[in-house]
Amino acid sequence: MISSSTEIESISPLIRTRFVYILAATVVVIAGLASRRYRGQLPAFLAEYAGDTLWALMLFLLVSTLLAGRPILTRAAITLALAFLVEISQLYHAPWIDSIRQTTLGGLVLGFGFLWTDLVCYTVGIATGSLTEWGIRRFGGPKLEKVSGR
Repeated sequence: MISSSTEIESISPLIRTRFVYILAATVVVIAGLASRRYRGQLPAFLAEYAGDTLWALMLFLLVSTLLAGRPILTRAAITLALAFLVEISQLYHAPWIDSIRQTTLGGLVLGFGFLWTDLVCYTVGIATGSLTEWGIRRFGGPKLEKVSGR
């Protein structure tokens, strides 16, 4: 158990940064699941688009966890490509992939049917994560370590 600030500071910047991304992703997952569960209590616009936007933000945070130390724009571009590929994959329907989509996890990860609006939600979610991180790095606040974990 870590008990002093000296011990916390001795943890590598890469590990600290990855921990921040995982923690943020966990909060976003909880918010995303809540947006689905309490859809009826949300304003119509949020009920319709919050889940997909938060899914993309979560994906950005997970990509950032894996690629900590890479430029924000690189991580955003990789995440956007992955999100768009998942959405485009929804145009493909075969029994094997549709059976995966029918599971809870498969449905959450792969989705069910292609929607153009989802591409907008993904772009907004990834832009939100990217701009938030850029703002934190640029204007202060909690420090995310600049690491070179290549």
